[in-house]
Amino acid sequence: MQKNLLDQLIDSLQCLPSVGKKSAQRMAYHLLEHNRQGATQLAETLDKAMSYIGNCQVCRDYTEQDLCPICANEKRDAKTVCVVESPSDVAAIESTASYSGRYFVLMGNLSPLDGFGPEEIGLPQLAKVVIENDCEELIIATSATVEGEATAHFIKSMLQEQQNLKVSRLAQGVPIGGELGYIDQNTLSLSLANRQKI
Repeated sequence: MQKNLLDQLIDSLQCLPSVGKKSAQRMAYHLLEHNRQGATQLAETLDKAMSYIGNCQVCRDYTEQDLCPICANEKRDAKTVCVVESPSDVAAIESTASYSGRYFVLMGNLSPLDGFGPEEIGLPQLAKVVIENDCEELIIATSATVEGEATAHFIKSMLQEQQNLKVSRLAQGVPIGGELGYIDQNTLSLSLANRQKI
């Protein structure tokens, strides 16, 4: 027997991170009781976003165009590339207003047990970006987790033949096991400013 629409709405809201059944119920009742217009606008925007937002052809960040605004901006330093795990990490670094280079989004970390190898996280594409732009510095901003560290070391070894390329890693400020999306702007800005060669 098919669930009624209210139950379907509650179930659908649980796809959001950290939203359990009780939170989903509160959201559903709030939208139905107090903000039906906002809920309709949310549904329309979600539908458009899922249909039209894709990945930048160069850096793999989210965008509606072939190139994201950062890759399309000629004022950004194409010779400096910051490698991050997810698009939310790009937003976190951009919020510091202390970085003027470009990005490359891995969409994860190396994790062979989970089926994420070099191809799956775009490392051949990263190598192509580095070579084509004659990059001078690659900042590896993966999380300070086991997978993040392994990914950083793999990238460094993969690009070791690029003699003019300086490879650096975010320095002090990022706690072990921390993820960029949850770190405050000042700490992240300090980490960028004090990155170290690896």
